[in-house]
Amino acid sequence: MANNPKNSKAGTNVQKVKQQNQMAQQGQYETEFADETDAQEVKKQNQKSQQNKK
Repeated sequence: MANNPKNSKAGTNVQKVKQQNQMAQQGQYETEFADETDAQEVKKQNQKSQQNKK
């Protein structure tokens, strides 16, 4: 595999990550889901899921 200077060793697109970080700081990058998440409900569902595995 040829090493692309825009990508890190792990293959991450550095420019895209920088852009996403900048957008996140401005509140424009996929933060709406965090606002809509009910942590208590998620914990209940996780607990129920663990009980169903047994």
